[in-house]
Amino acid sequence: RFTWYVFSKVIVSGLNELSASQIQAEAVNTDVPLSSTFYSSNPLLNRINSIWQRSQMDNMHGCIASDCPHRERLPYTGDGQIAAAMVMLNFDASAFYQKWLRDMRDAQNPESGYVPNGAPWQPTCGGGVAWGAAMNVIPWEYYLQYGDRQQLELCYRPMREQLRHMLTWLTTDGTMYQQKRNFESGEVCYWLNLGDWVPPYGMPSDEIVHTFYLWLCATNAAKAAHVLGDAEGEAECRAIAQRTWEAFHRKFYDADAASYGDFGPNILALYMGVPPERREAVVQTLRHEIMDVHGGHINTGFVTSKFFFETLTDCGLHDVATTAMLKTDYPSFGHWIAQGATVTWEQWDGKNSHNHPMYGGGLTWLARRLAGVNVTEAGAGYRHFEVRPVPAVGIDTVAYSLQTPQGLLSSKVISREGQLRSLEVRVPVGSTATVHLPSRTVSVEQGTYKFE
Repeated sequence: RFTWYVFSKVIVSGLNELSASQIQAEAVNTDVPLSSTFYSSNPLLNRINSIWQRSQMDNMHGCIASDCPHRERLPYTGDGQIAAAMVMLNFDASAFYQKWLRDMRDAQNPESGYVPNGAPWQPTCGGGVAWGAAMNVIPWEYYLQYGDRQQLELCYRPMREQLRHMLTWLTTDGTMYQQKRNFESGEVCYWLNLGDWVPPYGMPSDEIVHTFYLWLCATNAAKAAHVLGDAEGEAECRAIAQRTWEAFHRKFYDADAASYGDFGPNILALYMGVPPERREAVVQTLRHEIMDVHGGHINTGFVTSKFFFETLTDCGLHDVATTAMLKTDYPSFGHWIAQGATVTWEQWDGKNSHNHPMYGGGLTWLARRLAGVNVTEAGAGYRHFEVRPVPAVGIDTVAYSLQTPQGLLSSKVISREGQLRSLEVRVPVGSTATVHLPSRTVSVEQGTYKFE
């Protein structure tokens, strides 16, 4: 009587007389009110955003985020951390994450610091380094979005403990390569050590993904230490991040190919920051990789997809990011929609689950690049934010609003052929914003401003 199922069609049998008016279906989920609006002049973009929102809500029950609401229904930490920033840019999930972060802290191994692939712990949850990294990723995203120092205080020690666990898997080269073993057989278990997952073409090496997450977790822990005034802890974590950055670029770069590898490593490397002398060559390799080798399509699994679109834009490849986002053939969001998808799927080829929200992690590009809204570290909780829109050819209007802890903010961007024509920004009472325009930068306080 008291359960829920996800479905698109229902067959009712065994009754002689039954009319549609006698049947009622209710959409149920944890109370995470929609706190944002998004609109663009491109119908496909609007549809992509809406099907992801539906899929995400389908997977929020009991204040945990599940991978899918019909098959496993498990609280995967990896899926959850990939989508977390997008969730907070769309929903009021402040209470939701307080509860789920408590589950993660409770599930953490007190001896090793290891955070498992699901929280609350469920022993059939497969995953890897990017799953346990939720303990370092979500608290920092939460602090940025809500400005809640208390949650950062509660999670700081677990963040450091998770980092301690990660350091036990250092290689002699200074990279990370986790090889956890089954408890009974002692054999290395594939399902405990994943790197990326469900890619459209091929998989990067697990070691590359593991090393990237060691760097990311150390970086986030250092930022948390800074906010909390732990100067010694900040220095320790920044030193770990720096050593890991150096090891990553030393071991994985192929100078002859000017590449860290197809299927995502070039995205991860550029997100971390590529040494200046090789950056432009890597950017051009990435353009060739996506546009020429893969026909303008996304080429990453769901772990790296979180960084795919924003990194392309930040590297001057905004046209490539736009091309990949608006594709309607395999692999793309548009290809799912063309096949009738009303929610986001697990795999680009349509295999397995047809209701998985984790690929929505990369859709932060809509709010943070197209609309240009970005909270700053110094102004967490939107006490201060930046508006730096990046117009795209084929998307003439973008409007995004968010109910923040400070109040309602919004950004409306009008462009033509990728050139900004008009920008309207609303700044909540008590907040300040820095607005970046093609020819100048302005600082604004509460109120609504329009720049032509």
